[in-house]
Amino acid sequence: MAKNDYFVIAYRILAYLYACLKSGEQVSLEYLTYNTDDFPIGKDYWHYIFRHLYEDGYIEGVSLFPILGSDFKGVKLSPWARITPKGIEYLQDNSTFQKAKSFLKELKEFIPGM
Repeated sequence: MAKNDYFVIAYRILAYLYACLKSGEQVSLEYLTYNTDDFPIGKDYWHYIFRHLYEDGYIEGVSLFPILGSDFKGVKLSPWARITPKGIEYLQDNSTFQKAKSFLKELKEFIPGM
């Protein structure tokens, strides 16, 4: 798996939202931004991932808006975005997510500050 693999990015998003939910902290929209070390993906891919996590019922606190000249909708995150119970279950039970989790743990061992 690569750092920009869909399941790696989706796992990081859901794990972060779950950690915020459990600690009672507000989500950092600055952290959940594309083209960063944590999310090394472009804007369109970022919108794609968040749109599908929202439409599949794994997250809430997301607004979709039309993008001029596009068939796809853009995504606006609320600072109160949250993982849903369905998202928690998916995070815990999905075998591909478990592979992404293992990948990130291994990557952390090789890249300090990850």
